Amino acid sequence: MDRLSVITGNAHLELAQSICKYLKIGLTSCMAGRFSEGEIRVKLEDNIRGKDVFVIQPTCPPVNENLMELLILIDAIKRASAKRITAVMPYYGYARQDRKDQPRVPITAKLVANLITVAGADRVLTMDLHAGQIQGFFDIPLDHLFSVGVFVDYFQELKLKDLVVVSPDVGGIKMARAYAKRMNAGLAIVDKRRISPTATEAVHILGDIEDKNIIIVDDLISTGSSLIEAVEVLNKRGAKQIRAAIAHGVLCGSALERIESCKPLKELIISDSIPLSDDKKQPKIRVLSVAGLLGEAIKRIHNEESVSSLFD
Repeated sequence: MDRLSVITGNAHLELAQSICKYLKIGLTSCMAGRFSEGEIRVKLEDNIRGKDVFVIQPTCPPVNENLMELLILIDAIKRASAKRITAVMPYYGYARQDRKDQPRVPITAKLVANLITVAGADRVLTMDLHAGQIQGFFDIPLDHLFSVGVFVDYFQELKLKDLVVVSPDVGGIKMARAYAKRMNAGLAIVDKRRISPTATEAVHILGDIEDKNIIIVDDLISTGSSLIEAVEVLNKRGAKQIRAAIAHGVLCGSALERIESCKPLKELIISDSIPLSDDKKQPKIRVLSVAGLLGEAIKRIHNEESVSSLFD
């Protein structure tokens, strides 16, 4: 492990420190600040020549700042003669534009993949991508982790009965099925129609949810409109306790007000892939750490061991 180095920018220092604690190594000293006009200034304080370097930097809000900081960190590490550079992105920003679903729109997920590769990254480690096909946008190795194990462990401690896992849309069926299989639970789907880029309307429930304890699963929560719409429909159809397990808590706009005012929603469980600031913390929101999952993956990549066994 003396050839392993972990570096972080300003996106999520707490997660990087937790990962280093799991790995039982110190965080490599790095200065990531700003010049007087706002340009990002980076300097590595420690020697990393010939080392296997992992850069911890989720591209969460402010997305452009954190993404640019990641690219500059990778460039600095490459020029410092690191042996291998792995970009560890617990949350992969710009992932929602992963295809041309309308005329004259970009595919930003591919653009970001190109930027990371050109900057000098040798491989990428990420978690719960918005769409699985984003893995194919990279011409370098990518390891895709899933937070399902962390969430399932928490729900098994609650010992909930009559459990049904619900996907808030048709696109999330695969994730919902993974949860349902691990917890030996039922499966249901909310059929919804998108009426704008930020708003949806729930129409039907496919599956038996009456008098059941519900867990809604998804990859990210942004404004919270989709989640609250699904919760209200499930409540009207006779569901008992309703919880939500969502990997990435972006929580922008009026998301916090919606969650707090939604009485049928008992609990929102998110991972710490994105930092939750003090002003966003509330009793309904529980944060589970994925530092152990990411730390174990980093250790296995460094030791050239299998990462896929983490999915078992």
